Amino acid sequence: MKIEKLLWGVSAVALFAAGCADMRPSWLTVGPDYVTPDVVSPEIPPPDAGYPTTNKTATGEFAPATTNDDPRLTISGESIVCWWCRFDDPVLTNLVSMAVSNNLTFAMARARLTQARWQLLGSAADLLPHLSWGGTAKASEAHRHNASLYSSHLANGTRAKHSHLYNTGFDATWELDIFGGVARGVESAYAAAESAEFSLADAWVTLTADIGTSYIGLRTVQERLEVARTNLKLQSETYDILKSRLDSGIGDELAVNQAKYNVEQTRAAIPTLLASEEKYKNALAILAGTMPGALHEYLKPAPGRDWLIAPQKLDEIPMETLRTRPDVKAVERALAAQVAAVGVAVSGLYPKFYLNGSLGLESVKMQKFIGRGSLYSWIGPSFSWPIFQGGNIVANIKAEEAKMDEAALKYELTLQNAFAEVRDAYSAYTQEYHRYQSLQGAVKAASDAVNISQDLYKNGLADFNNVLDAQRSLLTLAEARVISRGQITLNLIALYKALGGGLAE
Repeated sequence: MKIEKLLWGVSAVALFAAGCADMRPSWLTVGPDYVTPDVVSPEIPPPDAGYPTTNKTATGEFAPATTNDDPRLTISGESIVCWWCRFDDPVLTNLVSMAVSNNLTFAMARARLTQARWQLLGSAADLLPHLSWGGTAKASEAHRHNASLYSSHLANGTRAKHSHLYNTGFDATWELDIFGGVARGVESAYAAAESAEFSLADAWVTLTADIGTSYIGLRTVQERLEVARTNLKLQSETYDILKSRLDSGIGDELAVNQAKYNVEQTRAAIPTLLASEEKYKNALAILAGTMPGALHEYLKPAPGRDWLIAPQKLDEIPMETLRTRPDVKAVERALAAQVAAVGVAVSGLYPKFYLNGSLGLESVKMQKFIGRGSLYSWIGPSFSWPIFQGGNIVANIKAEEAKMDEAALKYELTLQNAFAEVRDAYSAYTQEYHRYQSLQGAVKAASDAVNISQDLYKNGLADFNNVLDAQRSLLTLAEARVISRGQITLNLIALYKALGGGLAE
């Protein structure tokens, strides 16, 4: 945490330095000033299918609840912050806590933020004087025709003489940044650091959503296993009864074989589900930053636990919330950095002014090197102005402007995609409730059909195929209901993520 506090201080110092250096008339700061793009918010209601009631429409579909009997709760900004807390599941909450501390992908995002902040410090350093220290020790041979300034007094212009020169001192230079090119560079680096910070926040949002998705996926598979095993037990009991009757000489061999392949078909589905369970457990271990297999006991099935929370609704798609979504803000800050980069490129057309100075010691004799007579110093201004660069500066400006246009388009596209993600997730969430309502009734009817078909078969009033069909239908529909129940929660998590939820400390 000390390094993070240091880097926050670095960012603050850099911003202050940029502000102090920018105390110049606005017309002297070259390049465009950044203005946040104003993307028009569409007046389009969310695709709400409504909460289904027991009433039917003219086409036989479930009718959405009216305003007065709609039991759904409105999603608010506060409700999406720590969305996983709403499930009141300590296992899920602990997984999120483990991930923020140990997840490697999240740690890499933190490292990228650290890198951006140090780069910001490097850019801010250009606003300050640069000081360097150096020294030399030279030995030379002077001749009459090429005697140097420091050896000619020894050579007397005739014969060759050996001489020495000792020098050490400080050199300083300070670009005055009259036209704001350096300040634009700091501005660009600061916006880039902010972009990295929002990218870290987006990685956190994605990480919590991935944990929630994998966790609900695991629990759904475990419930599907429970359904398969329950039906396997039911089908096995039917098979045992038929086999016992056949062994007693009063059974139906065809019915026994039919019951047998029904049992084996259900049994064959279990290994696939077990493999999926293993996959989800391993994925959650990696997301939590541990080795696969380390959390298996912790993630064991939780019979009777329900993860379907109270139904939610979205009155409108909040465009301002989408603008503050971490991935959207990261792109917007990257655009700001690129606008400032155009200013850096434009500053190449203007002269650069420097204040230079030097202070040191210089002597031709080592024994007189440290003394008042060897001290020298000077200070004075200088400037440079690129007169002809073969069009290189202009070409660089045009390239940076093209990058700026691309960044602006990327920002608008990112907002459009965010808007679509909310609509997609909300539509899937509300529509899945209608599917779940139908499956509820289908499972009840299939369960009744199993009991009725078994009674009819025992009394010789129906073929055993009716029993098989009823049992297979019950398994299929019961599994579909479990999947739908889990999918409702998965769609809700996707909606929370699309709204930028999951940034709790």
